Amino acid sequence: NRGFILLERKQSSVDMARIARIEDYAGSPKHWYESLPIITKWWFGMALVLTLSGNLGFVSPMKLIFSLDEITSNFEVWRILSCFCYVGGFSLPTLVCLIMLVQFSNRYETSIPYNTGGGGGTADYAFALVFCMITMLITGPLVSAYFVYLPTLYTDNMVYFVVYVWSKRNPTSQASIWGFPFGAKFFPFYLLAFNLVIGDYIVPKLHGLVVGHLYYYLVDIVPLVYGKDVLKTPRILIDWLGVGDYSAWRVHAPTSRNDERPNNGTSSLGGGRGQTLAGGRSGHNWGGSGHVLGRK
Repeated sequence: NRGFILLERKQSSVDMARIARIEDYAGSPKHWYESLPIITKWWFGMALVLTLSGNLGFVSPMKLIFSLDEITSNFEVWRILSCFCYVGGFSLPTLVCLIMLVQFSNRYETSIPYNTGGGGGTADYAFALVFCMITMLITGPLVSAYFVYLPTLYTDNMVYFVVYVWSKRNPTSQASIWGFPFGAKFFPFYLLAFNLVIGDYIVPKLHGLVVGHLYYYLVDIVPLVYGKDVLKTPRILIDWLGVGDYSAWRVHAPTSRNDERPNNGTSSLGGGRGQTLAGGRSGHNWGGSGHVLGRK
């Protein structure tokens, strides 16, 4: 009996140690990062790595900006992506941009994006960013040539694209700037005024808002008024990212068909998207293959 009691106490101590490690992990930066939805996770991760690398001297920032000449002459094709990830030199506007990136990309990705064929899921969000990137790479040089100087770093522009599209998709939600709450409907313009106050150059942000409004017009207004779907998510993105919900746990390929969706009645880590709650928060996709709460 004494040996059994000692063994039970030892097992209890081991269990307590495991619980403590789990609680430490749950509050760790790694857990927070892994809980982000897949597109937000990769975009923020690349933005953080490239911004730190450029500022710490590991890579020249001039190698990260968009340059058509360097892409065609030296085949530096990474510039097509790096110009949407590198934010800039260490400064308050750079910090604000990184915060806005992870906050509003996360919000939009988990609050049922505009459905352009992928069921309002991550495939549709990925397509929205592709549309944004192509449009900005085309219009950016034109803006610089005929109107006003526009830097060939488009991270800030795309962040404002996401903020604007999120505000149109969730007009009754709330967002805040340093603790001051604002309605989502006019939040991009409040944010623009805030950046004027801190002395940031607002032309890239205006570029993002214009491209965001173009996307909103094509995916929401045109189908409603003219009955035509102008933008459609490519099949390759739907096959890759799935229809509707897409969660962080699906980054790891399932080992069997039964593993493709959780069926234990709980949401996955970094979970699915479902009913949009007050304040812009999103709920979860409860169950394995049922309907998403709040989705028509």
